[in-house]
Amino acid sequence: MEDYTPQLPDKDDDLYEHHAFTVDKGQAPLRIDKYLMNFVENATRNKIQAAAKNGSVFVNNVAVKSNYKVKPFDAIRVLFAHPPFENLLVGEDIDIDVIYEDDELLVVNKPAGMVVHPGHGNYSGTLINALIYRLDNLPNNSSERPGLVHRIDKDTSGLLVVAKTEQAMAHLSLQFAEKTSKREYIAIVWGNIKEEEGTIEGNIGRHPKNRLQNTVFLDDEADNGKPAVTHYKVLERLGYVTLVSCKLETGRTHQIRVHMKHIGHTLFNDERYGGEKILKGTTFTKYKQFVENCFKVLPRQALHAKTLGFTHPKTGEFMQFNTAIPDDMQLCIEKWKTYTKHQDL
Repeated sequence: MEDYTPQLPDKDDDLYEHHAFTVDKGQAPLRIDKYLMNFVENATRNKIQAAAKNGSVFVNNVAVKSNYKVKPFDAIRVLFAHPPFENLLVGEDIDIDVIYEDDELLVVNKPAGMVVHPGHGNYSGTLINALIYRLDNLPNNSSERPGLVHRIDKDTSGLLVVAKTEQAMAHLSLQFAEKTSKREYIAIVWGNIKEEEGTIEGNIGRHPKNRLQNTVFLDDEADNGKPAVTHYKVLERLGYVTLVSCKLETGRTHQIRVHMKHIGHTLFNDERYGGEKILKGTTFTKYKQFVENCFKVLPRQALHAKTLGFTHPKTGEFMQFNTAIPDDMQLCIEKWKTYTKHQDL
């Protein structure tokens, strides 16, 4: 949550909405400062309390203090006198790995750790900052994010296509919407997957109790979330973890991370979804130390966007790009290979 402004204008028209939530129907009474900590990335309780004290936190259009207890269906809004920082886009001279470029588009190999677009707590150093420094007049997508046809998470590495013209934006976005683009990811997941391959289906939406996570909703909750389909295939079994290929039919936020957790195979070192804990294996101290060493080698979720394919918006040619698994992930894989060779797994 942003630092609050000491003097807010009297008129609501002069305020900018930074966050808006509708409380879930099953929510138990909870102080609003505690509630917002689960829903606003990089928020601290002190910042939330300061914002409430300053009259920036509204419930059902009435300013509330930090001890207000939220109720089901409450409409919460956080308003400040300045626009959200993620809307203030500034070009920055940042090196990016462009593996293909023409007049219509470019394909970027994003490193882990780089945020794709500015957001709460990440207002500079993003791929968009780099793109608008490098290129003029990038087309906006429906979310006012220049050039972006799709995105991958901060700590996921791999391929992204960026549109340079309005025509390319419309054409490529339609391909992603109609599921004709090709996207393959490589992941290390906890556990030994029984099947050699399979398909995971299940609506994905915001977790009702933690908006920083997404979750799968079951059939009787199908009105929640959006349909999502992931096809997976085992590439290599490494004892207590498995190397898998995941092909996306849809592109929901955190889709692979959520779907793999749903079937009991959380991504290795995925802190947001619990994969930074030792989920499979022995109780031996040596094993715990081995896993900790793997976490140090790969200090992020084990997910790489390896393959990207699409039809070129101008030539009509189908283009496909591949990238090597990055060093941090490859080192982790090699460690598990060595470990399994010396164990009866």
